[in-house]
Amino acid sequence: MPDGVELGDWAVLLVAAGAAGWVDAVVGGGGLIILPTLFLVAPGIAPQTALGTNKLAALAGTATAAATFARKLKMRWKVLVPGAVIAAITSGFGAAAVSLIDRALFIPLIMVVLVAVALFVTLRPSIGMTAAKHPPTRRKTILVVALASGLIGLYDGLLGPGTGTFLIISFATLLGTEFVRAAGMAKVINCGSNLGALVYLGATGHILWALGLTMAVANIGGALVGSRMALAKGAGFVRIVLLVVVIGMVIRLGFQQFG
Repeated sequence: MPDGVELGDWAVLLVAAGAAGWVDAVVGGGGLIILPTLFLVAPGIAPQTALGTNKLAALAGTATAAATFARKLKMRWKVLVPGAVIAAITSGFGAAAVSLIDRALFIPLIMVVLVAVALFVTLRPSIGMTAAKHPPTRRKTILVVALASGLIGLYDGLLGPGTGTFLIISFATLLGTEFVRAAGMAKVINCGSNLGALVYLGATGHILWALGLTMAVANIGGALVGSRMALAKGAGFVRIVLLVVVIGMVIRLGFQQFG
């Protein structure tokens, strides 16, 4: 544990990890719960160490959610697995480039994108509620998954919050995928992006293994509950949670940028 973190703080971090697992499993955005909590209980922690420890917990929860979705939904593994590999590669490059990028420049841009997402989902209530009447061709599906995996995987390595949300929106809008299925697809790709960043951050010594593994257990519990609720309650539930999380991310990033 980093200096200044007491054993009592572990309980706070475990609750945060469980909540993050639930949010991530449904619509993504769990990083906005874990990362601020890590900085709160361990103000002296290095940003890359916080990111690495978060990725360890997040990978466990994301893999659990992906497995839960896969048991109930038919997954296009021949498209999603290569997408996850692409996301892992670009996320690793993103994590390596963190120190070279002025992260403050990203925050206003991300806020604009998130506001646009919230408005789009609000004004187009049919998006993601049902599958498209005319499914996309295999070529289009491969292209969209590959591009989304590469670009959003790079973002995950650089910054991270909302990766799953951006993937779900991409699949729902560009492929006409229903929200629950889009969430399942996003979890597979997000496994790759989490793994890519984790490998780099671990190799460079930026992971608190004992804390990360403990948080991973709580993240798994939250992911199990979240993914099962998404499957049981359907697209309408996912849409509402998505809007709440997106608005929450805008507010959180706004305080980070201007507070």
